[in-house]
Amino acid sequence: MDLIENMEQARRLARAILSDVAMYNKDKVESGIKNDNIFDLLSEELEEGRQHFLSRVSTGIDPDRIYETAVVDVLIKRAGKFESSIW
Repeated sequence: MDLIENMEQARRLARAILSDVAMYNKDKVESGIKNDNIFDLLSEELEEGRQHFLSRVSTGIDPDRIYETAVVDVLIKRAGKFESSIW
């Protein structure tokens, strides 16, 4: 399988991976936002997603930045509907 070298395709992949993390871990996401410990609660899932993402994309497109941006866009911004002391 060829590595993804297109930045937009890499962004879509990162968002898809993180959408799956969010969908399969709804309770952890809600609890993590409410208690400001989402990264602790989802550490295993986020690392598994990161490793999958890194295995599919070229290092020439700054995959860490793309993945971290997707974490914020998918997990944090979408969870804004939950009550939390962080907002």
